[in-house]
Amino acid sequence: MSKRLLIDYTPFEVSSQMINESEQKNNGRVIVTGCLQRADAKNQNGRVYPKEILMREVKNYTRVQIKERRALGELDHPESSVVNLQNVSHNVTDVWWKGDDVMGKVEILGTPAGNILKELLKAGIKLGISSRGLGSVEELSEDGGSVQVKDDFELICWDFVSNPSTHGAFMAPSSMNESVNKKTIKEVKYNRINNLVSDILCEMTGKCEIPSNSKKSCRCGDH
Repeated sequence: MSKRLLIDYTPFEVSSQMINESEQKNNGRVIVTGCLQRADAKNQNGRVYPKEILMREVKNYTRVQIKERRALGELDHPESSVVNLQNVSHNVTDVWWKGDDVMGKVEILGTPAGNILKELLKAGIKLGISSRGLGSVEELSEDGGSVQVKDDFELICWDFVSNPSTHGAFMAPSSMNESVNKKTIKEVKYNRINNLVSDILCEMTGKCEIPSNSKKSCRCGDH
């Protein structure tokens, strides 16, 4: 089976207080820590990453990308095996294991995408961290619908995205009526994020007018 792009998500919990404290302690630099990925656990895409394979890739990533300070990642949902420097928002400076979780220290860069990422986190927008790699999968016979990542997996990077795959990563207010249309909820979330990004771009570039006929393209599905 030929390799394909594998993209999987984990919630990355960062509070505005953590960002403010980091700026004070690190001369304005924003450095955050959190869980980057989980081993031996089925995610919402139905994939399981064996710990021995993930350990190997994390070790290689540490030895090369992190050591050479080029463990870069993008903001949003790229579908390429190449990191696009124009959209780089952060750099992973350290990784370590905590049980079956890959933990990481991430520096948010002062790039355009990095500034947007910082402002989204400050505003309390829940984001996820997305592993991006190349590999193939095989079905798990004992668990219908699940697949396991095979030994040919190669980790490329971790990106920040707005669609974490862990159950419960996006929590609706407890007072919300359960009959509210899910599509409406998604539209509200998108509009809030879109308006915030527009405000940030307006302040940074001075271009505050968005054409009324502009549309957001959406690429959905499992990758």
